Amino acid sequence: MTWVVWVLAAVVVAVAGFGVVAVPRWRDRDLRRRTAWSAARAAIESATVSRDAAAGPQPEAEQLLARAETIAAAHGGPRAAKTAHDHAVRADELWRAAAHG
Repeated sequence: MTWVVWVLAAVVVAVAGFGVVAVPRWRDRDLRRRTAWSAARAAIESATVSRDAAAGPQPEAEQLLARAETIAAAHGGPRAAKTAHDHAVRADELWRAAAHG
């Protein structure tokens, strides 16, 4: 009967050790994902404002913004958010360049 107590104690210690290591990693990963998507959504909004302020159509910028919005609609991890962010920033740059000459 004593060995059962030792086995249970070992299991509890192992689970606690796993939790001590895993929980901060999960929180960090979630924070990175949320931060990346926040930046991507902000870039998409900025590109949308630039599009609305643009004098004429910019087909390449429209395609980039559409890709960014499609990626954002599908969600995903930080790499997908970075891709959406990069497309939106490039579209924004194209519209701003067209607006300034």
